[in-house]
Amino acid sequence: MDNKELEKIAKRLRFNIVKMVGPDTPGHFGGSFSMAEIVTVLYFHKMRLDKNDPKWPGRDRLVFSKGHSGIIQYAALAELGYFPKEELWNLKKLGSMLQGHPDMDKTPGIEANTGSLGQGLSIACGIAAGLKIDKSDSRVYCIVGDGELAEGQIWEAAMAAKVYKLDNLTAILDRNRIQATGFIEERFDTNPYREKWEAFGWNVVEIDGHDIQQIKDALDSVEQVKGKPSIIIANTIKGKGLSFTENTAAFHNGAMTREQYELAIKILSE
Repeated sequence: MDNKELEKIAKRLRFNIVKMVGPDTPGHFGGSFSMAEIVTVLYFHKMRLDKNDPKWPGRDRLVFSKGHSGIIQYAALAELGYFPKEELWNLKKLGSMLQGHPDMDKTPGIEANTGSLGQGLSIACGIAAGLKIDKSDSRVYCIVGDGELAEGQIWEAAMAAKVYKLDNLTAILDRNRIQATGFIEERFDTNPYREKWEAFGWNVVEIDGHDIQQIKDALDSVEQVKGKPSIIIANTIKGKGLSFTENTAAFHNGAMTREQYELAIKILSE
């Protein structure tokens, strides 16, 4: 797909997120919208997948460590055909395959149960190490949040990935600068990022996380790095795509009014 087609898919994923959450219901719009372009490029351009065989051994893996934003992953999996799109409208309902946090036993295409922040990178390290033992050329991607970097387990995993030379592992940092209660710098400042990850022995690439071509180029470049893991620092906008959700902690996990919902549907369907 060319970049314009991928941009249309990212917009459609945002549209489906709005529909699946609905009005007057809390949803993690902020961190899901900020990852729309990255998730689109991963699923529709970069990763080797088989929708008819979600457990195909040759697949690439995506671990969504910041599992509260898993609704963008659900939207992508439905768009790919892992399950009927009608399932999206059952989000977080009792017995649904789509719960508030990803569940690998309920949802085809989910690689790990995540949402308890800080754990996903460790899981991704284990998967990457296992693939190396199996002499597989599959790659592992792990999406982490900048607020999540306050968790100590992230840095234990970062050290382990360097020690075991997990060059088949790429972390993607959603640097949207806002956590649940406000701006990172005003709550628990986890900056600077490049210097920290380089000090931990990682290859670091920094991009505009909403620029399709930059995302493509970064994902291509890290595949050439040998002997160390890579992290892509993606500078993003929390709530990207709707003026009233952008750059505000209110929509980290907020509810749209009926008026906001109808406006969002109009904007994202144009």
